[in-house]
Amino acid sequence: MQKIDGKQLVSEITLDDLKKAEGGSISLCACVHKLRKMSGFSFVILRTGRYILQSVYDDKVCSGNFEDLCEGAYVSIAGKVKKEKRANYGLEITLTSFEILSKPSEEYPLHVSNKKLGCSIETSMAYRSVALRHPEQRAVFKVAEGVVSGFREFMLSENFTEIHTPKIVAAGAEGGANIFKLKYFDKDAYLAQSPQFYKQTCVAFFDRVFEIAPVYRAEKHNSTRHLNEYIGLDFEMAFIRDMHDVMSMETAMLKYVMNYLADNYAHEIEMLGAKLPIINDIPSVTFFEALDILGKSRNQFDLDPTDEVRLCEYAKDNFDSEFIFVEKFPGLKRPFYAMDSKDDPKLAESFDLLFRGLEITTGGQRIHDYDEQIAKLKRYNVEPEDLGAYIDIHRYGMPPHGGLGIGLERVVMKLLGLSNIREASLFPRDIHHLDP
Repeated sequence: MQKIDGKQLVSEITLDDLKKAEGGSISLCACVHKLRKMSGFSFVILRTGRYILQSVYDDKVCSGNFEDLCEGAYVSIAGKVKKEKRANYGLEITLTSFEILSKPSEEYPLHVSNKKLGCSIETSMAYRSVALRHPEQRAVFKVAEGVVSGFREFMLSENFTEIHTPKIVAAGAEGGANIFKLKYFDKDAYLAQSPQFYKQTCVAFFDRVFEIAPVYRAEKHNSTRHLNEYIGLDFEMAFIRDMHDVMSMETAMLKYVMNYLADNYAHEIEMLGAKLPIINDIPSVTFFEALDILGKSRNQFDLDPTDEVRLCEYAKDNFDSEFIFVEKFPGLKRPFYAMDSKDDPKLAESFDLLFRGLEITTGGQRIHDYDEQIAKLKRYNVEPEDLGAYIDIHRYGMPPHGGLGIGLERVVMKLLGLSNIREASLFPRDIHHLDP
């Protein structure tokens, strides 16, 4: 509850609240989503923080003046709840009173009350704060909330500790040119490409850790699958036998998240017409097996976007799975902390997870032995002293460990069948968007 001018205002209600009020009265705060005049009465469609509710205005019953209302006005209403099978959720509110809390000074530049927003993605970006008022647009981010909540709940249930690591760092975990540089007082610093170094540090004393936080990549891509700032779902776990322990943990986590969405976000899933994947065992192929499946020569070192689509089609046709792991990538294309394969040192104990034609995860087993890590750094022409405290964690002892990073927006994009990753980001950051 909150108060304005001494009056109690009812904050967000749930569908259970509405159902319990059937046959009685209810009070709530909402935004006027749409107005429809009929003969003798009017519909006042209300938008709460999650739902669209149907209410009816009749001047014989309601003390307020209908002409004072407009789309976009924020109101406090009171009314009686009754069954109405044609209304959302089978319930309708007959207004008995309302108070206008605030009104817009201009009309919306977008058709927020239409079934579909019906504008280009650039227009949606230009009027982001208005576009997100559309029920389908904001539902995307309720699903994102569900993915994050399910991920966190699963991690905690598996005895992972949630950590929060710095995003201003002295060295890039991935190296290369795709890193944002900034001045940190009199020193050079960077925006974190990954929490990798800190995750590995923390397994030395927590055993299992996870983080949900922004990740920064200074890539000049202008594609439908790349962002320069995204939300990473990361975890790292100690005492693994090999990278398949990490892959098994991810499989269990994804099963949990999909069930969590089905149980808690069915409203948004249905609204968006999304189909949650059924996950049993996720098939896995090696990188070179993947090339054979694709009919490509073995002289390439990574997969391109078309390869990812075709491999997911292969997984669906042959294993009835919308996911597929690709493991044991050529070491040249993997970071210096990736463990070399004992069977073939030219390969890395590293994997990607593809979902509906897109890579959503990169992970693997990390090097835990000090001498092995120093030797690999030399092969990569990296000076150990440039990595400072990261080398100390190996010097003072590390358990066998591995982990992964998942791109939240990529998961949501593919879950909901969105055509552009920017649609899965509240306020996207790419080479063209720094505002809002």
